Amino acid sequence: MKTNPILQEVWDIKDRLAAEAGYDADRFFEQLRAWTAAHPHPGPIVHNAEELRRLAAQPAPSDALALKEEPPRPSKTAATDGSQCD
Repeated sequence: MKTNPILQEVWDIKDRLAAEAGYDADRFFEQLRAWTAAHPHPGPIVHNAEELRRLAAQPAPSDALALKEEPPRPSKTAATDGSQCD
């Protein structure tokens, strides 16, 4: 039976993290808490569907990454048969 490569990667990561904690759940969660404290989440944390709805209804901040211009249109002199124009 062929394994799913995504599942295989998840299993490999799980095995690596378990080995790093010496297969001890208490140690694993201690390491997880330390990592979480060292890498705080920069955005809002959503706890339920209602919070997600409220967050989605808010307008995006002005500094949000978004494409605000039209992509360049091909010129009318460009070849339409797949050949290159010089």
